[in-house]
Amino acid sequence: MKKLINNPADIVDELIDGFVLANKDKVRRIGSNTVVARIDAPIKDKVGIVIGGGAGHEPLFLEYVGKGMADVEAHGQIFAAPSSAIGLEAIKAADGGKGVILLYCNYAGDVMNFNLAQEMARDEGIKVETVLVHDDISSAPRENKEDRRGTTSTPVIIKIAGAASETKMEFEPLKSLIEKAVANSRSLGVSLSACTLPETGLATFTLEEGKMEFGMGLHGEAGIKKVDLMTADETAVTILDLLIEDLPYRSGDEVIALVNGYGSTTRMEMFIIMRKIHKYLAKKGISIYASELGEFCTSQEMAGISISLIKLDDELKKYYDMTADSPGYKKV
Repeated sequence: MKKLINNPADIVDELIDGFVLANKDKVRRIGSNTVVARIDAPIKDKVGIVIGGGAGHEPLFLEYVGKGMADVEAHGQIFAAPSSAIGLEAIKAADGGKGVILLYCNYAGDVMNFNLAQEMARDEGIKVETVLVHDDISSAPRENKEDRRGTTSTPVIIKIAGAASETKMEFEPLKSLIEKAVANSRSLGVSLSACTLPETGLATFTLEEGKMEFGMGLHGEAGIKKVDLMTADETAVTILDLLIEDLPYRSGDEVIALVNGYGSTTRMEMFIIMRKIHKYLAKKGISIYASELGEFCTSQEMAGISISLIKLDDELKKYYDMTADSPGYKKV
């Protein structure tokens, strides 16, 4: 796989430099760290929202820093968690005196390093708590849903968290709101081809010609079933049936329906999937309050899509509908 890079060891550093230069009216880099903050952070008397994770999934997490979104992002190396030192710098950069909430996906390395950063920040007198996203239904059974991986509902959860934080919501109600958004979110993906690590050019997994795999993780983690290539409609229905059963979603529910491309999926394919989502959920009596379509969480040039459903109530709608202005997500 051909990639336009320089020294592989400098990929993340150069990525962040380019991102900040392209968005210098919105974000700034914290020293020489792989930490990016909104231009006005920290904001006094506002609970800070810190997000972060490994590089290689852009726009997640780097591009979701901005007004009505996250305050600070801690970026790791390719598919690797940011260090505890980077996490600590991110927390300190977000602290406006009302504490900081860490919002990131449930992966062992991220949990270990952010937990260390959280403890170090507490030792410095900063109030810090964590909310983990665990929306991937393929990665653990429903009775152990807290063990699941975090995936592509994450941008919507960040959006809700950022909007509520922008209103100066107090710490505990804000944490409870974010936890409700996580609890109401379910995602599942299907992969059609592998991604390659830019440092090595090696694929993270193999998938035979004419096959697709449901539940494949963003880093090549094994999925739940490998099948012959299906049509778009068959693929959408297979995913939706599993999502609907898991929450479960019921007739009368309102949801955000999100279609995510993994890196090399065309918008043509995503719109065809979205078409079926609307038709199928209508038959189930589930109302789509809003549709989101695009590349929100990629895995280099992996082919495939994921579908996320986020069940809404009036409170979640309120904060979802508020404006947001970050490089990777805007709402007017």
